[in-house]
Amino acid sequence: MVTLVLFGLLFLGVGVFLFRSGILDSTEVKVLGSETDPSASPAFDGASPGMTAEKQVVTVEISGNVLKPGVYQLEIGARVDDLLIKADGLSAAADRDWVAKNLNRAAKVSDGQKVYIPSKGNGGNKGTPSLTNLNSASLKELDALPGIGGTRAQSIITGRPFSSVEELLTRKILPKSVYEKVKGAIAAP
Repeated sequence: MVTLVLFGLLFLGVGVFLFRSGILDSTEVKVLGSETDPSASPAFDGASPGMTAEKQVVTVEISGNVLKPGVYQLEIGARVDDLLIKADGLSAAADRDWVAKNLNRAAKVSDGQKVYIPSKGNGGNKGTPSLTNLNSASLKELDALPGIGGTRAQSIITGRPFSSVEELLTRKILPKSVYEKVKGAIAAP
């Protein structure tokens, strides 16, 4: 009988300890397999004010003449220069003149973006015009497109990111007549 009472007191003590420590009050639920999808996290839906969310990331690919080409995850707001640093910089074969003239290292990267660094001699225009990326082109680059101009270029930048060039029409950023002039010169991942 004494043993039964001792076990009862032991269970009661453990119960009081768990209750006071708050272990039993935990309502946190972690869904396995969703760590890489920040949109699946309840901290991102705005329903729980005061909760801090994990850092949001974008996934960006860099290829060509860098020391460590690959797919990298960077914080939202990261710049092309941050991506180059992650890739350990340009290789010896990289066309540094092309990079200096064409790559805006201060531009923010967007999710799904690809950055390609050509080798010396392959960065120039060899009869095939390069496409202007709607998600990474500078105001000056967009302004240089036929029929765009400064105001439309700024509208394109404000409307980023784009998943396809057709979004310029569906989101009414460009009229069809201007879109027809530039559709062969633009790209969106």
